[in-house]
Parts: sequence; C-alpha cells; structure tokens
Amino acid sequence: MNILVTGSSGWLGQTLVPRLVRDGHKVVGLDPEPGPTTEVVGSVVDRALVRHLVRDHGIEAIVHAAARHKPHIETHDNSEFVAVNVQGTLNLLEEAVAPGSKVDRFVFTSTTSLMISQKIRDGKAGGAKQAMWIDETLGPLEPRNIYGVTKRAAEELCRLFNHLHKLPIVILRTARFFPEEDDMAHAIEQSGDNTKANEFLFRRLSVEDAAEAHVAALHKAPALGFDTFIISAMTPFSPDDCRELIVDAPKVVERYFPDYRELYDRRGWTMFASIDRVYDASKARDRLGFTCGTGFAEILDSLR
Repeated sequence: MNILVTGSSGWLGQTLVPRLVRDGHKVVGLDPEPGPTTEVVGSVVDRALVRHLVRDHGIEAIVHAAARHKPHIETHDNSEFVAVNVQGTLNLLEEAVAPGSKVDRFVFTSTTSLMISQKIRDGKAGGAKQAMWIDETLGPLEPRNIYGVTKRAAEELCRLFNHLHKLPIVILRTARFFPEEDDMAHAIEQSGDNTKANEFLFRRLSVEDAAEAHVAALHKAPALGFDTFIISAMTPFSPDDCRELIVDAPKVVERYFPDYRELYDRRGWTMFASIDRVYDASKARDRLGFTCGTGFAEILDSLR
C-alpha cells in the first residue's frame, strides 16, 4: 500500500515508518521536523499540502500520529492545539474522502490521557477508595486539559466521517510509550527506568509495540469499519484487585510476581505504594488481534 504517516519524525514515527517499509509498503512521512523517516517537511494544518500528498502519491492508507502533546501545554497556546489536533485531523479526513481519493483506511493515534478526568487524576489524594478500572466503556469522558479535549474532538471527527462516508477508521488510544520523564516520577525516589518498569503493570507499552498495534490496525480496519481500542501492555490485575491496589500496591504485585521484590532490591528500585488506575487492553486482544509483546513479566525477565 501507499501509506501516509503523519508525525513521522516523532518517537512513534521513527519506529513505525521503517516497520511499514519492511513489509513492502511505500511510505510518505510528513512532519514539521526533518528526519530520516520524513520525506516531506510540513504540517497537517496545511490543507493544500495534505491534498497534494494524498492525490499525487496515490495514498491508500493514512496513519495520523501527528499531534501537539501534553508536554507542549507549557510551550504552545490553546489555538496551536486546536489547529494541529483538530483542524489537522479534519484536513486529513476531508482529503481522504474527496472525489478521486484512493484512501480506504485511516488509523488515528489517540491517547488514554483523554479518559482521565481530574477526579481520576487526583486518585487516592482525592478520596478514591479503589483504583479505577479503565476500558473503552468508560464514560462520560471529561478530559482535564487542552491536549485531551482536542484529541477527543479529533476522535469525534473520525466517528463522524465514518458515519457519513463509511471510511474505515480505527482509533488507538495509546498508553504511555514516550521516553521522557513523566508525572508519576515523584511517586518514588527513583525515576526513569524504575518508574517506567512499574507502569508496565497498568499503563505503559514499548514504542515497538505501539508501532505493531498500528500495523495491526491498518490490516484490520476494512473489516472493523470503525472501532476504538486501548493500547497498553496487558495488566496482570483484575477488577477485584482495585480496592487493594490503591492502599497497598506492592502487596498485590507480589501475589502475581513473588520474586519481584528481590529483583527490584538488587537495583535499589521500589514499587509505587498506590496505583490509582488500570488500563484494560483486552478488547484490542479480542477484536484487533493485538497483544503487546512486552509487559511487566518481560521487564522482570530482563532484570533476571
């Protein structure tokens, strides 16, 4: 297929573009920042550029991973989020269904962040008695910042274009896979690798798995028509663990992984005292046929 990948210079794009090329696809990478996986330097906000790429390259599939992300809240104003995350998505969708377009599938990279209200974000500090079990049925969605609001709006545009034009669209709400420090680093003395390892229990995946999820979505989109999936490493927990997770997470983890403390102690690592949410990726396993290859068990294997 001829595939347009937006955000091709980003963390996901750098992994996804070569992965698609290895499968024999012709990939056109679009990103405002130049890079080895970007063929065209430009923005999804530029409607004329989007039209040119879709038409002149005979694009058959679009993976829309370009976005202003949560870290950009500190450096970009709200209008920039609306322009890139909402208008940029609309530009791609409209060109995908324009007369003469060959596009027959669209994969949108969304985020689990839009599912986290301020109440969920506050967790135990806000009086929660148990961890929140989060799957695709969670609602109503109340994003807590401009990033979440604009990604949610973009999802609604995807839903609308599928309804109006029957364009097959798969939305992937990815959990954390970025390499930067994140907002739970304060929960333990150590951060970095220790924090990320802990998060594989309930809200993280590798960038390689994120790329594989997009490959699966491209393959399944025509058969699915329209669907939304949480993409995260499979959690070992069950809803029955949620009450104890928020008061004594290490105890719960030890039930599933009896030797984790010994492996952590060797590195001076610690587990979060409390876990306030758990992403359930079982729908992606069951309907998309995708399961992350790296989870907490694999992280422990690497420590061994």
